[in-house]
Amino acid sequence: MGGIFGVVSKHDCVFDLFFGTDYHSHLGTKRGGMAVCDNGKFERSIHNIENSPFRTKFERDVNEMKGNCGIGCISDTEPQPLIVRSHLGNFAITTVGRINNTEALVKRAFDEGTTHFLEMSGGSINPTELTAALINRQDSIPEGIRYAQSMIEGSMSILVLTANGIYAARDLLGRTPLVIGKKEDAFCASFESFAYLNLGYDNYRELGPGEIVHLTPESAETVMPPMEQMKFCTFLWVYYGYSSSTYEGMNVEQMRYNCGASMARRDGFKLDHADSVAGIPDSGTPHAIGYANTSGIPFARPFIKYTPTWTRSFTPQKQSQRNLIARMKLLPVDALIRDKRLLLIDDSLVRGTQMRETTEFLYHNGAKEVHIRLACPPIMYGCKYLNFSRNTSEMDLIARRTILKLEGEVTEEKLALYSNPDSPQYARMLEEIRKELNFTSLNFNRLDDMLAATGISPCKLCTYCCTGKE
Repeated sequence: MGGIFGVVSKHDCVFDLFFGTDYHSHLGTKRGGMAVCDNGKFERSIHNIENSPFRTKFERDVNEMKGNCGIGCISDTEPQPLIVRSHLGNFAITTVGRINNTEALVKRAFDEGTTHFLEMSGGSINPTELTAALINRQDSIPEGIRYAQSMIEGSMSILVLTANGIYAARDLLGRTPLVIGKKEDAFCASFESFAYLNLGYDNYRELGPGEIVHLTPESAETVMPPMEQMKFCTFLWVYYGYSSSTYEGMNVEQMRYNCGASMARRDGFKLDHADSVAGIPDSGTPHAIGYANTSGIPFARPFIKYTPTWTRSFTPQKQSQRNLIARMKLLPVDALIRDKRLLLIDDSLVRGTQMRETTEFLYHNGAKEVHIRLACPPIMYGCKYLNFSRNTSEMDLIARRTILKLEGEVTEEKLALYSNPDSPQYARMLEEIRKELNFTSLNFNRLDDMLAATGISPCKLCTYCCTGKE
């Protein structure tokens, strides 16, 4: 995943850019970057943030860089922003999204006269560089952005910094957010709607799907109108988004309360079923609060996340290391675990390894029962629109592995049957997962309840990871 932020101001913008970008640190763990423009001169800084937070790595840069407009990013993939010299002039560019047809686009670029692309480690092409190359095929930056988005299979939101301002473009189907903030003498563009509030900006408006806006210190002018269709990623509310953000009018924290409440109503669990409700920190906590408030079962924190050194989710490549990191962050509270019947809520169940270790952790610390509830329906497909997961195969998904175990094969027809919460196949899958992971009981949130929790028409939401439908 990743997050982007941009500022245009009549004054030096680096301080706002630094903190606005830092407020996206929950969206990525690999690299951070900032680029600024000062009277037509571009300057850029990129740092690895895998083992140190953005603020620590960029403290010197924020005191040395200067400019009245700039863009920044937190990235889980490529180094960015990039500074580009082209027939459209000099510009800096940063993106968030995913390109699935890279090879075809690179071949087409070569056929049309592009001479080379720089290879990243591992041999891949930087998606932001490829996006810039597509933009440069047209006669203006707005036309180039729209062309690039139309050619890319996947999703791509873009900030382009020029000497005259910033072009902010939301991806064509609005799978990710892009919002505009305003204060006296400045505008900003942000993935997360809360990232500019403490900097003195007020909410100005959210861009529509595919909309392109040109920002200057005085104005936010639409240069390409929004598209009619939208497919916003529901998983941003369930997991990736920060609790204080609001997407399409629905606050993340409130949506998670709604999910917890709907699960409680479906369950009918009361005090005679469990002693307390707890959430896996951090995203599972508001789901658990919603469940507790509706069910009447007390909310508790049987383990505490150790934040002094684990403030962010450092995500190494190896699964064994990821499991260790997840375990190291949680500290048990014996009085709230020993001899207790716990109802534990998390945002989703992907591979199942960390949840199994969490359950074993609770049993080891004296829990009598561990009931598991997931705020997202079973994940059947790897996301092909955003870089959500490090899975190398869809068979890494525990739902798919379980279907293969039960059926001997995984087909689209079988996936449809096992996705239906009213089918006997779905019940068999839940019981098999429950036994494998050693839960006392297991339930997932229903797709219709999750969609209802957003308060938005289902036709405007993407649930590909659960349904395989675009």
